[in-house]
Amino acid sequence: MWHNRSRSSLQTVCRLSRLRLVVSCYRSGCSTAGAGGGQRWSPPTGGFDTGLKTYNSLTKQKEPLILARERVATWYSCGPTVYDHAHLGHACSYVRFDILQRILSRLFGITVIHAMVITDIDDKIIKRSSEKDISPTTLARMYEEDFKKDMLSLKVHPPAVYLRVTDNVPQIVAFIERIITNGHAYAVTNGDVYFDIRSIGDRYGKLVTAVEPQGEPGDTDKRDVRDFALWKSSKPQEPYWESPWGKGRPGWHIECSTIASSVFGSQLDIHSGGIDLAFPHHENEIAQSEAYHECGQWGNYFLHSGHLHLKGSAEKMSKSLKNYITIKDFLESYSANEFRMFCLMTKYRAAIDYSDASMNEAQCSLETVVNFIHSAQAYMRAELQCLPIQEGLLWERLAETKTGVLAALADDFDTPRAINAVMDLVYHGNRQLQPVTKPEGHARSPAVFGAITSYIQELFEQLGLDLLDRKEGSAADASGTLNNVVEQLTHFRSHVRAFALAPQETRSAALAPQESSSAGGTKPRPYPDRIPLLKACDTLRKDLAPLGIIIQDRGPKSIWQISQTRQSTLDKKEVES
Repeated sequence: MWHNRSRSSLQTVCRLSRLRLVVSCYRSGCSTAGAGGGQRWSPPTGGFDTGLKTYNSLTKQKEPLILARERVATWYSCGPTVYDHAHLGHACSYVRFDILQRILSRLFGITVIHAMVITDIDDKIIKRSSEKDISPTTLARMYEEDFKKDMLSLKVHPPAVYLRVTDNVPQIVAFIERIITNGHAYAVTNGDVYFDIRSIGDRYGKLVTAVEPQGEPGDTDKRDVRDFALWKSSKPQEPYWESPWGKGRPGWHIECSTIASSVFGSQLDIHSGGIDLAFPHHENEIAQSEAYHECGQWGNYFLHSGHLHLKGSAEKMSKSLKNYITIKDFLESYSANEFRMFCLMTKYRAAIDYSDASMNEAQCSLETVVNFIHSAQAYMRAELQCLPIQEGLLWERLAETKTGVLAALADDFDTPRAINAVMDLVYHGNRQLQPVTKPEGHARSPAVFGAITSYIQELFEQLGLDLLDRKEGSAADASGTLNNVVEQLTHFRSHVRAFALAPQETRSAALAPQESSSAGGTKPRPYPDRIPLLKACDTLRKDLAPLGIIIQDRGPKSIWQISQTRQSTLDKKEVES
């Protein structure tokens, strides 16, 4: 969840300073282990070793990923605060963690049980609902559905369960009561309840030890400036719930501790979120959960994704900074496949720069893979004639790629290294698919290309990329019809083009000068009266390209594909101007 509380200018500056401290510590790998024993991380004992390593924010280094149950990973993530449309910064984090979960489940056989909370009551929701003159519940439901639709548009697999804060208030009240009973929280005269930082000594600061005060307006009765609210007494005209401390509503952090514990109990394998949530949100979650369960280590692995920046900006994409692009607006210019490729090309925990140039790079990489698959399929159908294939070399490259991809993904989900290995395989495959004008009876090797294309398509599908961009329902039927029409059109064009290219049978050298061929020999020109047909074929090919129908001439034959790539923003501006 991306949540910013109303504060004075000075408090906002302090919050940004803390955020920069977290990001700096996270990037540099500095140690957060203090002198106290409560800050040391213990590898899970007696669990299932997945064979993978992942960067753990609790230790600031890669650790073996060990699960409590064999081939089952419990995973909790902070969902959105639903008061507005989700933006591309949200999309980046959710898509990245969707990729990680797919890697675990699809490539390494780990069943991921994922739970996500929807924050449907907080200060911003109350403020926005008042501005729109609708109830906070109505506003939250609107944007909750909007968020879920955005995630489906980005092909993010939904969690096993979404849970709302407002559906779990009784559980939250009971959770707070037990923390108080365990001696780690206290109520004040106005009905607020605070977590008592001093009660856990040096155990506070597992993610970031350099902790600054995190006070809010009106925090005058706290025992320690670091104490944070578990329950907030209601103000006039605000939604409220009954509690032992009076009318009020949950604080921000307690919702995640309660809901994660209600689903997974006293031990959680993986907790994920953006790096800006490490402090104070995740730090406070750890303190609350361990105080409630009276345990030394509630969450075993904390994974944090890097920020998405607009190119040239040092700040993260954020609604509060008004430098964001909504997911809906983004999908008007690019596809979900292209954005996922964009995410795959950087490590999940690295900051990432968004720009037209970086998106074009992702587009080009995706197009290179798709074009190779179409060319390989044309070769397998004997529509593309090539020189003899170095089949043994390609089988060797395929085996190396498979090994390299698994090794990369097992090493902290290193998707850039895995994608580079695939692109290298595509490069070597393309080198073998050099067309010749005339077939010379060489032995063909379609099987190896079948193996390569099947592997690439399966891998990309496991990562959430559909290279064929298949649609469902009526769209699939329409797509099938279009494919048949394009195929017939391409065959007709190929016949016309072959007729137009047919050489003159007899002519004098003076009247019909020779042209150099690509093979080093010579070839005669076609009949002059057929040149308009050849030009018409070229015009048709060029006119269909902007519509997504790509025809490529390969010697005497042509191959085709329907591309889902949309025009870049620059192209659109040029057309509009």
